[in-house]
Amino acid sequence: MMPMKRKTLVRPLVLFVSLTVISLTWGWGLVAQTAGHAKVQHLKITILSTMLSDQEIGEWGFAALVEADGHRILVDTGAKPDTVLSNARELNLDLSDVREVILTHNHDDHVGGLLTLRRELMKKNPAALSVAHVGKGIFYSRPNDGKEGNVMIEVRKEYEATGGKFVEHDGFAELFPGAWLTGPVPRIYPERNWSVTGKVQTPAGLVEDTIPEDQSLVLNTDKGLVMVSGCGHAGVINTLTFAEKEFPSTPVYALVGGFHLFAATDQQLDWTADKLKGFGVSYLIGAHCTGIEAVYRIREKLNLPRHSAVVGAVGATFVLGEGIHPGLIAQ
Repeated sequence: MMPMKRKTLVRPLVLFVSLTVISLTWGWGLVAQTAGHAKVQHLKITILSTMLSDQEIGEWGFAALVEADGHRILVDTGAKPDTVLSNARELNLDLSDVREVILTHNHDDHVGGLLTLRRELMKKNPAALSVAHVGKGIFYSRPNDGKEGNVMIEVRKEYEATGGKFVEHDGFAELFPGAWLTGPVPRIYPERNWSVTGKVQTPAGLVEDTIPEDQSLVLNTDKGLVMVSGCGHAGVINTLTFAEKEFPSTPVYALVGGFHLFAATDQQLDWTADKLKGFGVSYLIGAHCTGIEAVYRIREKLNLPRHSAVVGAVGATFVLGEGIHPGLIAQ
């Protein structure tokens, strides 16, 4: 009879151990799922090129310095060769330890300062701006009246001659913990935020230039996503929809940069604002090609207070946990 009792006791024990292992395995899976992506804890974004400015140089262009948890990365380089370099000096920002730069797309008002910055900063630090992140398609030929319309083809040669390296992205990629590059964005909605006259030579042939390489930087924080956009040719809603697949059920805390809405109709702006409501946007710095009226209309539609949605100016900053410091003219 004794062996039977031991056998009876063993079965519940085995069942208990099995359930415990299953429970622990499921628990670890749940922790991993809820933990999700890494999050940026400290974040500051400083605009270095846009049209509006207090004392620095304003221009039709865009550039911003992103500082996150000890990492520093430049998004675009402005239009004129010396603008970002000059504005950084005026703002007492040393860019010589910035190793990486994101080029959101091929237009010269976003890549115009790359070579000057690289050549000047590498005098102090050979690694300065030595890595440039670009989206697939940025080097495609853009024929224009028998000439090459894509400045990046020549820039590529000169940049690589300095020892610089291009990293081409064709999808979401994490640059450092909590900081993601979208790569080229699928065009789900017909936002059409680009010139309708340009052509681009793709592997599929000569087609309308929709700026296929357009990409943005997305930073994951405890308060939600913070997106930095150069021009938003892919469309701000398309870009946020794409980011949502990587970060489901995560609100969009802040939008910073150019969103190419300056020529949008009232109907287009209303549509954009209505879509933005669904993302829970709390802050907006609309710089460069966003448009002054577009910023004010979106601010009104989203019921954001004046200090939470402003026209971007050179020197303006967004600081996680503090909000927007707009400068004098844009406050």
